[in-house]
Amino acid sequence: MKELEKTKRISIVSILFILAVLIGLFTYKRPKNTYAFTTKSTLEKLSNDNYFISLNDTSTQNNVLIDVRNAYEFEKGHLYNAININTPDLLNDENLELLKEYKNTNITVVLYGNNPQEINLPFLLLYQLGYDNIKLLPIEITYHQNKLITKKYDVETSKTNIKDFINQSIKNADSDAIIPNANPIKKTIVVRQKKKKKAEGGC
Repeated sequence: MKELEKTKRISIVSILFILAVLIGLFTYKRPKNTYAFTTKSTLEKLSNDNYFISLNDTSTQNNVLIDVRNAYEFEKGHLYNAININTPDLLNDENLELLKEYKNTNITVVLYGNNPQEINLPFLLLYQLGYDNIKLLPIEITYHQNKLITKKYDVETSKTNIKDFINQSIKNADSDAIIPNANPIKKTIVVRQKKKKKAEGGC
């Protein structure tokens, strides 16, 4: 009798487990956005290629200008023919479809904002998602008497070879993880004798 009840319980638990797995499989949704490049490969590509474009080149090449500022700043003034996609809205379904279309038709997407720092995050995010048709416009935007003023922004370029630096860092990390310390430092414990207290009192 006890064995029969035990078998029933195991059967019920097994059925519940299978049901939970099936529900999980049917309700699972694959993430809309997945990284196409690792951080390492992204850094290597960025260190080898030039992702900046001049303001003069934007009118001669097959590209589209995207202003990542908010709608209020965009309405105050923007570059000719630019479209406005604010950074928090870049991953909306509609905007992703537009970006995919630009990539599939070999159109270069040129991002700009109030300054180059403002476009670093959207650029890296989109690049890691696989949008490698993106360039950066290094300009600084200001206003004078409600007129838009664009000024070229000199971006400092690294004089060191970033790829070699990354590879050396990986080698150092691997060697530290694999090779244990051959001569561990031994700790010596010094034992000190307690001083004897003088006897108190007496006649």
